[in-house]
Amino acid sequence: MQNTVMLRGLAVGEGMPKIIVSVSEKTEDAILRKTQEILETRPDAVEWRADHFAGLFDKDAVVSVLGGLRRILSDTPLLFTVRTEREGGAADPGPKRYAEILRTAADSGFADAVDVEVFMDERMAEETIEAVHAAGIPVVASNHDFHRTPEKEEIIRRLCRMQELGADILKIALMPVSGEDVLTLLTATHEMKTRFASRPLITMSMGAEGVVSRVSGEVFGSAMTFGAVGQASAPGQLPVGELRKALDILHRGMAG
Repeated sequence: MQNTVMLRGLAVGEGMPKIIVSVSEKTEDAILRKTQEILETRPDAVEWRADHFAGLFDKDAVVSVLGGLRRILSDTPLLFTVRTEREGGAADPGPKRYAEILRTAADSGFADAVDVEVFMDERMAEETIEAVHAAGIPVVASNHDFHRTPEKEEIIRRLCRMQELGADILKIALMPVSGEDVLTLLTATHEMKTRFASRPLITMSMGAEGVVSRVSGEVFGSAMTFGAVGQASAPGQLPVGELRKALDILHRGMAG
C-alpha cells in the first residue's frame, strides 16, 4: 500500500496523476512573470528549475526568488529543483555546493518539496535528505537518463534504493530508443508499485515514443506527470490543457 504524500493540500499518490509545470527562466523577474502565466493553466504544482537561474550560487538571490514564488503561488505546491548537467540540466555546481543550495531552499520555508539527485553521490544524498527532512520538507529523489532505458530490474533497483535512502517520492525519467523501452518503463513502474513501493512514484519515458507514459500513470502507478506551458522542460511533454484532457478521459474510462 502506497503512502500518500501531502504537499500543502495536494494528496500525491491518490486519484488522478497530479500535473506539475516547470519554470526555468534565467532572471527573477522572468521567473515570476512565467509563474503567473503558468498559474492561469491551473497546474496541481509548480517546479522551479533553479539550475537555469543566473543567481543560482547566490543564496540571498535564491531565497528572494523562492519568496516571490511563494507569494504568487499561494496554496499551489512548489517543488525546488536543481537539475545538474549530468542528468540533463543546466548547472554543474559539484556535490558540495549542490547540497548547500538544496539546504538553503529547504531552510527558507518557501518550498514544499525538494528534488535530490540521489546517484550523484549517495552519501551526500543521504545527508541532504536528512537535512531537508529536518527542515520539515518532503524529498523527491530523482534519476534521469537522456540516452537509454536500462533493464526492468535495474529500474526497480534504482527506485528501491531511493526508498532505502528515505525519500518521500521516487522519480525516474528515461529515454527510450524503441517502443519496447517504453513497455519496460511501464512494466517496472507497475511492478514497483505493486510489490515494493511504500510511497508515491513519478516515472516517465521521454521523447515522442514515451508520451503514453505521461498520460497512463493512473494505470501503471505514476502519481505525477509534467506538462508544458510554452516551451517544454523535457522532451515529450504535452501542453497542460491537452494533458489534463487525456488524464480525465482515462480516469473516467477506468471508473466505468
